[in-house]
Amino acid sequence: MDVLLISIGLAIVAGLIFTAIGLISGSDETAVLVPATLIVVLLGAPPEAVFAFFMAAVLSKHLTHAIPTALMGVPGDTTATPMLDHANFMRRIGLPHIALRKMISGGIIGAFIALPVSLAFAVFLSQFGEFFQENAGIIFTLAAVLIGYFSKGRWASIILIIPLALVIQGLNMVSTTILGTGLSISFFLGIAIGPMLTDILLATSGSGRLMIQRQQPNEYKLAPEKKSWSGYFPNPFKVLTKKQTASVGGTSFLSSLTFALSPVGMTALMGELVGSRVKGQYKKSTTSLSTMNGVTESTYIAETIIPLVAFGIPLSPVAIGPAQALFNAPPVFTTEPVHNLHTLMEPLDFLLYGLIGIIVAAVIAYPFSMNFARKATVLVLKHINQEAIIAMFIGVVTLLAFYEGGLVSVTVTFAMAMVGGLLNRFLGVGIGVQFMIFYGSGWIVTTLLGM
Repeated sequence: MDVLLISIGLAIVAGLIFTAIGLISGSDETAVLVPATLIVVLLGAPPEAVFAFFMAAVLSKHLTHAIPTALMGVPGDTTATPMLDHANFMRRIGLPHIALRKMISGGIIGAFIALPVSLAFAVFLSQFGEFFQENAGIIFTLAAVLIGYFSKGRWASIILIIPLALVIQGLNMVSTTILGTGLSISFFLGIAIGPMLTDILLATSGSGRLMIQRQQPNEYKLAPEKKSWSGYFPNPFKVLTKKQTASVGGTSFLSSLTFALSPVGMTALMGELVGSRVKGQYKKSTTSLSTMNGVTESTYIAETIIPLVAFGIPLSPVAIGPAQALFNAPPVFTTEPVHNLHTLMEPLDFLLYGLIGIIVAAVIAYPFSMNFARKATVLVLKHINQEAIIAMFIGVVTLLAFYEGGLVSVTVTFAMAMVGGLLNRFLGVGIGVQFMIFYGSGWIVTTLLGM
């Protein structure tokens, strides 16, 4: 079948699936995107189709994550957290539907700006790609120190870099002894589901259960939907004011030139930077929300494309998290040596198939979110069990781990998830730090410790 048709088909699948997943509050990007992308890679999809799938998935999820954030006051995922204050203000004055429309419209504009801008910057940086590849070990280790310093568990993250590297290499040595080959997929799957598995373990513990137990169900009051446009597909430029459109365009452009900063941090920074220049709480909130969701899309796209096109190794928070499978999915994609989308696609391919993913997501998720947000939210609240969704992804992870190395691989996955999840939950050692330690662990053990 033609690569173009496969790419469009997989983009449609991603758009449908992740439009639905975005409705579920608290669904972590890494935990849902990594297994799904990995399945597509291991099924043998062409590299172009894998990229189109991922781009459609990211945009779809980040458009619909605005629905629980705006209507319920619950973050749709991690990157939606900085938007809560402004979203809650809009809910208090009875205008959550306005907040939602501003957020989604800002997101769709930000995505279309980010793709060409970040790709052009990546092509410029690609002249330094060989240097980064040759010094990947020390770069990952330094990145672990840097990311750890700015994480919640600052000093704990830095102190635990060498011990966690030893744990990872120890598990890898055991699996290599048994299987005759090292594991890779199992480790980053384990890191991805760590926080999720930790909550499950706490629920099985008599003392830990008290930390996550709720005495009564949450109550949400949803405002009625009010449609202010004709037809099915609204024009995002008419939803936003000219000043809001300019703010979204400017901040999306700037954030498309970054790839080493946290998407959450960039979202908060740009939102507050723009909001501080706007008078009146209503205008400030709507402008900040549209800007923030635009930056959410632009940072995710830029932090995927820039390391992928320029270096071929995951050197951004998004690349070492949700976009992990685009870089490293043995035996199909590897980072040592670099054999992934970086070597298999040309810059024009990234532009074409990235556009396919974004356009498909825009056609599916944008009008759906604008027209059916309230009905979809009610459906999710009444009929979708969040625990069932978590169980589904745990099952998918188990399947993928078994594919790599049978029961040994499954055991390594959940051992890594247990260690990483507990470190994340109780010491603030972020997933990004853990991924960097995983990639740098070989260099740390052999160079720093001489083992």
